[in-house]
Amino acid sequence: MRKGRRRMSHTEIIRVMVVNDEAIMRRGLGAFLLRFADLALVGEAVNGAEAVRLCGQIDPDVILMKLVMPQMDGITATHLLRQHCPYRQVLILADFAETTMIQKALKAGAVGYLLKNLEAQELALSVRAAHRGRLTLAPEATYALIQSVSQSETSSRNDRLTARELDVLALLIQGFSNYEIANMLCLSLSTVRFHVSNILAKLRVPNRTKAVALALQQQLVPHSARLEAGLSPGNRL
Repeated sequence: MRKGRRRMSHTEIIRVMVVNDEAIMRRGLGAFLLRFADLALVGEAVNGAEAVRLCGQIDPDVILMKLVMPQMDGITATHLLRQHCPYRQVLILADFAETTMIQKALKAGAVGYLLKNLEAQELALSVRAAHRGRLTLAPEATYALIQSVSQSETSSRNDRLTARELDVLALLIQGFSNYEIANMLCLSLSTVRFHVSNILAKLRVPNRTKAVALALQQQLVPHSARLEAGLSPGNRL
C-alpha cells in the first residue's frame, strides 16, 4: 500500500472507486470513466462502510461518493476515509444542492460536491481536479453557498442594530426627516441624529439614502415593523 500521495505523470492513470448503493448509477459512472484514457474504475462499494473497508485494498486515487446511502452515508464515510486513507480524494455525488449538506461534506474532507446529473466531460474534469486536491463544486452548490453567505451577512447587519435604531431606520425608509422622527418617537433632535449616525456606521453606508436602499434590498426592517411604528404602507422617498 502506498504510504503517501503519488505524483501524477503524463502517462499515469487516475484510479477511481465508485461508492453508490444503486447498481444502475455504478454502471453509468463506470461507463463515463471508460470514455477517458487517463481514468480507470478500480473498484465499487455499495455503501460508506464498504468503501472504508475496501479503500486500503483497492488503493484508489479518487473516490466518487454518493451522499445518501444505507448503513453509512457519504459524509460519515468521507470523514473516516480522510482519517484512514488521507491521500485519497473524495468527490461527493448528490441529488440536490443543500447548503447544510454541502458544508458538512466539505468539513468532512471532501474536495468536491457534484450533482449526479453531470455530463461525462464534467465528471472527468472534476476527477482530475480532485486528484490534484483542487476544490470542485457544481454551479448549484456554489450558488447555494453564496446565498447562505448573503443571508448570513444580512442577519448580521440586522443583529448589530439596536431596537431603537431599527425604529429610526423604519421611519427613514418612509422618508421622514430627523425632526419628524424626533416628534414621532418622543426623542430630542440630537438623539435622532446620533441614531442615524450609528445606523450609517453599522451598515457601512455614506448617507441615509444608501441606508434606505440597503434596508429595502436586504429587508433589514420587516414590513410589520414599519406598521408598528405608526407608518402607512406608502413610501415618501
